[in-house]
Amino acid sequence: MLVSAGVRPRKSRGQNFLVQKRIADRIVESLRICPGDTVVEIGPGLGILSERILRCPLADFQMVESDARLAASLDQHFGCDPRVRVVNQNFLTTDLRALTSQSAVRVIGNLPFNVAGAILERLCGFQDMIARMVLMFQREVAQRIRAHPGMREHGALSVFTALYWDVRDHFRVAAGSFHPRPKVDAEVLVFTPRSEPAFARDEERAVLATVRAVFSAPRKTVRNSLAGGLGLDPPEIESALARARLDPSARPATLAVSDLVRLSRTLVPRPNPEGVRDA
Repeated sequence: MLVSAGVRPRKSRGQNFLVQKRIADRIVESLRICPGDTVVEIGPGLGILSERILRCPLADFQMVESDARLAASLDQHFGCDPRVRVVNQNFLTTDLRALTSQSAVRVIGNLPFNVAGAILERLCGFQDMIARMVLMFQREVAQRIRAHPGMREHGALSVFTALYWDVRDHFRVAAGSFHPRPKVDAEVLVFTPRSEPAFARDEERAVLATVRAVFSAPRKTVRNSLAGGLGLDPPEIESALARARLDPSARPATLAVSDLVRLSRTLVPRPNPEGVRDA
């Protein structure tokens, strides 16, 4: 299909196309497509996942491809199916709500390694309309995404992910499964929205700012990271940490989502509305 589409993989776009059919089968099976579902595929590329998705009884299939040559080839190959819409856009500037009005969308994609983290962050903004996601990342990035407090890989990306998603499953994909072959292996992660919100919607900005500040200097103590990240005076920081029941000498990598949400509430106090429990 590369030849027929007149496409040469571009390193600048992070284009490494999955060619292993067995892996493609497993990825699509992990999405658990049900009759009547809406599916959005990010970066369908040569369409190896798309072919398998269209064997399922879905109602609507949105394919978001940033490469104009690939988008034209995908439209030629799949556009005759009334369920299909090929959208030639960069997903980082795509409004998912403009693609579909459905509230239980399933998202799938072999993400370009160079922008995968940014795409995941953007998907967090649409969490309320997503039922399940199956996404592929560079393995090192995937390990950071699913890391737990106390693990060496645990950091800001781990926390940002855990604020919105539960990682339900993961499996490794060898570098030889791609063309051209990347220097590293990949990993597929399966996400579902958190069963219970980690924070109230009006707290989101404060929580994210707290996470960024705490992990602005991940090798320092929480006390010192906050001082640099928020520019607060030491007495203010000590008071906030005490009220949040956190050890000022703790390292950021040891903090759980609940710790950071609680810390955010001491830094930016708010009324506790009915139905919102302390994390």
